[in-house]
This record gives sequence, structure tokens and C-alpha cells, in this order.
Amino acid sequence: MHCLSTRGGDSAPITLALQRGLALDGGLYLPERVPHFQISDFEGASELPAVATRLLQPFFEDTPLSDQVGAICSEALNFPTPLCALPEPGSYLLELFHGPTAAFKDIGARFLAECLSRLRDPMAADVTVLAATSGDTGSAVAAAFHGRPGFRAAILFPDGRVSPRQAHLLSCFGDNIASYAVQGNFDACQAMVKAAFANAELQAHCPLTSANSISLGRLLPQSAYYAHSALTHWRTHGTALNFVIPTGNLGNGLAALYARMMGLPVGEIVLATNANRVLPDFLDSGRYEPRASLATLANAMDVGAPSNLERLRALFPEHSALRAEVSARSVDDTRIRARIQSFKREQGRVICPHTAVAAEVLADLRRAGDLRDWCIVATAHPAKFESVVEPLIGETIAVPPGMRHWLDRPAQAIALAADSAVLGDSLLRGD
Repeated sequence: MHCLSTRGGDSAPITLALQRGLALDGGLYLPERVPHFQISDFEGASELPAVATRLLQPFFEDTPLSDQVGAICSEALNFPTPLCALPEPGSYLLELFHGPTAAFKDIGARFLAECLSRLRDPMAADVTVLAATSGDTGSAVAAAFHGRPGFRAAILFPDGRVSPRQAHLLSCFGDNIASYAVQGNFDACQAMVKAAFANAELQAHCPLTSANSISLGRLLPQSAYYAHSALTHWRTHGTALNFVIPTGNLGNGLAALYARMMGLPVGEIVLATNANRVLPDFLDSGRYEPRASLATLANAMDVGAPSNLERLRALFPEHSALRAEVSARSVDDTRIRARIQSFKREQGRVICPHTAVAAEVLADLRRAGDLRDWCIVATAHPAKFESVVEPLIGETIAVPPGMRHWLDRPAQAIALAADSAVLGDSLLRGD
């Protein structure tokens, strides 16, 4: 399948789009068409890797990966993503935090790493995987590419604006992974990454690819867990499942939209944001007004200029059509704290601040009389945010074994000014 840039100045086969990350004209790649499925097309596919294989196979037909999609999905998606029924009737929790770094970003990062490893020319120079992170992307990318021949990874995160455990997980890998603690917010990190891709001289000496959600290799596999959970619900209840999705850079929400566009039984989609209101304000007014991000308890969603909004606007250029597809609501820190406490008390589960944003939005929907089946997307394990969550619930959160493995390693990050030229120099030196 070919992919087209959102800005109209570039196209590429999907495998080349994955290798480039960002389109040559600075835009984001979109598949030229969206395959459409019937629910019956997934008969016999009950586990996530099998669903993902059938969902993603059409994107890779007539490519070097066409006969390897099944193996890629089996190797990348080898941990559970359970859809859990909550005590509240019609309410579910989709747990996406059972991967090696305890966040949903593991799914896309591992899929992308498997693809790029298979596409790599063993005679070519090492490729640097460049990723900006607001909290969880970086550690997932680092874990996915750690020790892979032919790859380096450079992870940029906003110093002091991630949780202590997130900071450790971003900085503990070493070897072929470099971690940069940037003196700025996530938007500054993201701007530095985009500037690096636009720097032809840098690219000539230091080949780059992206592992942010600007990469289709991150975005497309995320559609698979929406397909899988929606099919699981359909097979039991015969109805579409609605989703409340915590989102910052919009990749997770866009993945759900893609699953629905491909014919899966995904119902209404509500995007749940923290106090950074760019998405709700845009959907309400039709005016996109990026702004400096605010620091919140749900720090991985502290985004003031969401990159994937460019894809969303390209898919639905008419604002009225876009508003018919998706809505967004905002939740502040006071409500996040209260929801973490009430969720433990009422639902018997501990959730992270990002999941609490979605849970609070669902509570709003229930108060308004919405009795349909809704799924809260749980994006990270609460143990990554123990300094926030534990004082609120009054107990210690057990650390998952996979995460403990990384927390037991020493961590060290390189302090870096929020300056694209400084980043370029560091990449050229191979720091």
C-alpha cells in the first residue's frame, strides 16, 4: 500500500514511510486507502496477535513484509490486553499496561521495531530512532530497540515534568540508547525532533527515523487492540462498544477512529484530556490554537500542540464531519485526584492519573443518563505514578515484575538545552 503526506507533497510505499517516519514535506503519512472488514472476517481470531494480523495484513500486501505480518504481530504483541468488566453495569476497563514498560506505548513501539529490523539493510549505516516523549513513549521505544543491531535510539523528555519512575525508565537502558533530559516542555522536545528531520545535512550524516505516533508503524498496530476488544464485546453482547480514551498527542484516539473506519464494532469515541484543552477547544470552535502545555498530574498528556491533529484534519477536513466522528472533554487535577480515590472505593481497582481522566469523563456521561456500554482505556500501570497515587489511596502499589527489572538498573540522562542545533551536534557525536 502507498501512503500520502497530509501536506500533499510526498508519497511512499508503506515500508518506506515506516523507515522515514516523517514525510519529506514535513507532513504525516496516511494510508492512501482504508481497508474495510466484516465482523465475519475475524472468525477464529480470538487473541490479539491473530486479530492484529488480519487487520494489518492488507496494509503490507505487495511489500517485503507481506509474508511476515503474522510473525511480527506474534513477537510484538506477546502480552495480554484484557477487557475487564467493572462492577458498574455496562462499564469496562481495557488494560493496556501489561507490556515490558507498563504502558500502552509498548504495543506500537514493539511492532515498529519488529518491522524496521526486518527492513534494515545489514550493509547500511546504523539508523537513529528519534523520539520525543511526555512520559511513556520514550521508555517503550527504548525497550523495543535496546540491543537491536543496526539501531541507536535517542529519547528526549522534559526534565522535571515526568514522574520519578518514568524518568528512571527513560534513562536506565544505556548501550545503544541515549536519553536526553531537555530543559523545556514536551512541545519543545517535539519541535526539536521535527527540526532534526527537516535538517538534510544532519540526515546525511546521521540517518533518522521516528518512533513517535507521527510514525504509522506506531499508529496502525494500536488500532488492533480496539479491534480486539470491540470484537470480544460484540461476540458476547452483539452491540458496539463505546470508548473513552485518554489522549495527549492524539495517536491513541486516532487509532480507535481507524478501527471504526475499517468496519470494526467500535461505537462512540470520546477523547479525554487533562487541563490542556487544545483538542476540546478545537472541536468546539473549529479553531486550532496551539499553546504552551500546562503541567498536570496526567503528565504524559501534557501536550499543547498535538501532532496527530494534522492527520485528523486531513481525514475529516469538514469540521462538521469531524465533530460527528469524535468529541473531547477536559478534566483538571482536582477531579483526577478525586476520581483515583473514588475508583478504588467504588470499582475496587487502582488506576493511574491518565486512566482517571477517562474514568471521570465516563462518570460525567453516567450522570447525564448514558447507560450504554462504555470502555475506559487504561493506558499505564499506576505503579509508574506511585508518588501521586499512593498518598490518595493510602496503600503501596505493587510494581509489575517487568517494570521492576528496569527500575533495578542504574539510570543516567544527558542534560540538554531546548535547542535543535545542540541536539544535532549531540547526535552527530553519537552521545
